[in-house]
Amino acid sequence: MDAVKVLLVTFYFPPAGGAGVPRLLKLAEHLPELGIETHVLAPDDPKWLHVDESLEPPPAAIVHRAKNLGPRSRRPAEELAAAHGVARLGVRAQLLFRGLLVPDASVVWAMTAATAAARLVRKEGIDVVVTTSPPGSVHLVGSFVRRFTRARWVADLRDSIASHPHRRRQIRGEGALARHVARRADAVVAASDAIAAEMQTLGPPRRLQVIANGCDFEDFDGLEYRPGERLRVTHAGSFFGRRDPRPFLDALAKTDGDVVARFVGGFPTAYQDYANRIGLGDRVEVVSHRSREEVLALQRDSDALLLLIPDNDGRGRGVLSGKVFEYLAAERPILAVVPPDGEAAALIRGTGAGTVVAPDDVEGMAAALSELDEQWRAGKLNETPLAPEWRDKLSRRTRAREYAELLEAVVG
Repeated sequence: MDAVKVLLVTFYFPPAGGAGVPRLLKLAEHLPELGIETHVLAPDDPKWLHVDESLEPPPAAIVHRAKNLGPRSRRPAEELAAAHGVARLGVRAQLLFRGLLVPDASVVWAMTAATAAARLVRKEGIDVVVTTSPPGSVHLVGSFVRRFTRARWVADLRDSIASHPHRRRQIRGEGALARHVARRADAVVAASDAIAAEMQTLGPPRRLQVIANGCDFEDFDGLEYRPGERLRVTHAGSFFGRRDPRPFLDALAKTDGDVVARFVGGFPTAYQDYANRIGLGDRVEVVSHRSREEVLALQRDSDALLLLIPDNDGRGRGVLSGKVFEYLAAERPILAVVPPDGEAAALIRGTGAGTVVAPDDVEGMAAALSELDEQWRAGKLNETPLAPEWRDKLSRRTRAREYAELLEAVVG
């Protein structure tokens, strides 16, 4: 059998930064090592909030760009809070335009990318196209290619399309899009069991497989941990949707003054004001957006790591984001403020990498912070290395092998 040729279609790819980039970036790095000719289609300009010049496309992958004529990404709450009078009306008008785009604002790029992907399939002899969401509109590219070419289509779901954990309700036809993906794709890959179960009820898909995110252990090589003068609990990542740090801040206020929280990647003004109102002042450190390399160094050089996943009426139980695996690879104790009966909680408990507390359990968080502080003062807040079997199971290379086997099966 000739080598499989795959086209990975993603909205988030270098120079874009942030949590949506590593899954496909690492896949594009490891698939060529497994004998799969790998092409990537991404926007010429993602117009994303974060740019990370330290990230580079893997040399073995062939990267193609499609022009992005869509609107830039926004921070609606922050922009509205800063604007007044006529300026505020202007911001509302711009946000209204974005809100009218269905199923999301990236659909403008998807329209351009669809024809570009079809041309690439014919020119390069692509066997299978992988589209990865969010944003959900990227799957329209895969659907178009499957209809008008002979290439197979694999839909990769990093988050649920219909029941997103940071959204209160469906407002842009997300359910219809999810059903279309489930019924039309040649295979659906889900990043968690909960996403797979949801797609099973909507389809069922022709082929359905769970391939979770993975740990990039090698990315932490050479990064050091140095105990600080106070216990530093670090949260890495942006705040959006239903992710709310206020219960954690309430818990922090109940603990000793030597426990501080460090938020890397920005912290909305409303939450900074809340922290000041409850007397946290110098106990909350805000670090603006950094390159992935710098963020990994900050995670490693932390006494503990904070994971926040909202319950959102049960939607958060199935969230198993890339951040969970990044924290595991950092090998620092994790305070997991997550749904106790969810997938992230099960993984943290299974690996023995930290403590799980419910998102609304302020007293439980305060107790966990005090326990971390006690261990830190005694010099016993040790690393949390994973057992060899866990390292192999969770490695990003293992995930890439699973993906390669799926692609070959879909094509075969």
